[in-house]
Formats: sequence, structure tokens, C-alpha cells
Amino acid sequence: MNYFLKTALLLGVLTGIFLAVGYMLGGQAGLLLALMFSAFANFMSYYYSDSIVLSMHGARELSPQETPMLFNIVKKLTERANIPMPRLYMIDMDQPNAFATGRDQYHSAVVVTSGLLRLLNEDEIMGVIAHELSHIKNRDILIATVAATIAGAISAIANIFQFSLLFGGYDRERNSNPIAALLIIVITPIVAAIVQFAISRSREFAADATGAHLCGCPLSLAKALKKIHDYVEAIPTEVNHATAALFIENPMGSIGQLFSTHPPTEERIKRLVDMAKQMGQI
Repeated sequence: MNYFLKTALLLGVLTGIFLAVGYMLGGQAGLLLALMFSAFANFMSYYYSDSIVLSMHGARELSPQETPMLFNIVKKLTERANIPMPRLYMIDMDQPNAFATGRDQYHSAVVVTSGLLRLLNEDEIMGVIAHELSHIKNRDILIATVAATIAGAISAIANIFQFSLLFGGYDRERNSNPIAALLIIVITPIVAAIVQFAISRSREFAADATGAHLCGCPLSLAKALKKIHDYVEAIPTEVNHATAALFIENPMGSIGQLFSTHPPTEERIKRLVDMAKQMGQI
């Protein structure tokens, strides 16, 4: 599906959820309020979703003086990729991980954890950064960030709706169907998560391939993925579920295939090793 169509679809899902909840909570007046609020939410998710995600994780912006090696890597790779230099941020997290966010090449950020800089060597860090810059070059960071924002918003709406039902805010005298209300509470967040995760899985393979060519060494990215995966499986880290799909590896570890935010790491590594063979590096 076209990049812009995916984004429009996600924004449409968010709008539909707001409208449905608004109607069930307030009839036509609620529908109008929801329409106004959804327009505002769509605007905010497009222009400010990166700031929201960075704030959710307590990310702080880095300077060249603080991490010269990282800035040198990013500068080298952005020149190769012919894209602008993104802002660089760090999350204070022992687990090695990283993600990219933003709405386009000119408004983007790459986020690394403190554990990534500590546990990976320079070549492996270059592989990870190349992967994240590929998300920016492939123009899929917006859809991933908007998907994370939408998933979080839908979960919040479901929780508010549940609170309203439990404490009497929901008007049972209207011709509203409480069963439909319960379905919104239970089913909607699950469906939103499945859609978000499916999008995430498809974009990871593309970023691996582009990143491997960008850094010039598929094995560097493969080794980085192995280190990150082994750490994640041994010591999962709880993060906001809505943003887990943004990371190069789900910080919370492996879950069922349907709800997996990423392709199997073994398959990703296998493809990278095959690329290295084709490039004559093995």
C-alpha cells in the first residue's frame, strides 16, 4: 500500500474511533464534539507525534561534544544517504536499543539508549544507525510514529470509556447498545494493535536491507541484532506498548506472531547473512 494511503488510513481509524465513542457517549452532540476533537488530534499527531514519543521516553538531546563517535557515524551515513542530519537523542536505559521518529527527512530524530552505546562496538552501532536512517530515507518514520500515537490514543479512549461505564457516566437511557460499548472497550485497542504491528513488521525488513547497503556491512547489523535480541530476551524492559513497534527490537521481548511488532530476529539475521554472501563478504 502507498505510504500516503497508509498514513491516511491510520488517521482515518483514529477519526472513526473518536466519532464512535463520541456518539455512544453523547449522541449527536457527542459526535460533533468528537469530530472537532479528532481534527485537532490528527493535526497534533502529524506535527507533534515525534515530540510526544520523545517525551514519553524521557529522551534528552545529545551534543557532538558528549558523543563525538555517534555524531561522526551519523554524519558519515547521512552524507552517503543524501539526507539531512537528524537530531540525536538518548534514553537512559540499560538495554541496547534504538528508534527513529519524525514526520519527514527534515523533521526527524534518531534515539539510542545508553545501553546501546555501552554494549555495542563502533561497527555494530553503525549498523544500527544505518537501519534507523533507512527508516527516515524510506519515509516510513511518520507512519510508524503516527501509528504509535494512534494506538496510545485508542487505548486511552477505551480506558476512559470503561471508567465512564463503571461510574455511571454512560447514559443507559438512550438507545445506545452497552454490548457495542463493551466491544469498543475490548476489541478496538486489540485491532489497532494488530494493524500497527503488521505495518511495523513489513517496514523492518526493508530498513534492514537498506541499512545494510548504507553501512556497507550487513554482518555489522546482523551482529548488532543478535546482541540486542539476546539482551532483550534475557532482560525485557517495560515500555509504553504503543511505542514498542518503533524500536529496532521490541524492548519487551518476543510475543505471539500475530501481536509481534517485529519479524523473527533469526529471519532478519539470515537475510543479512545472505546479503553478505552476495556481496562477497563471507
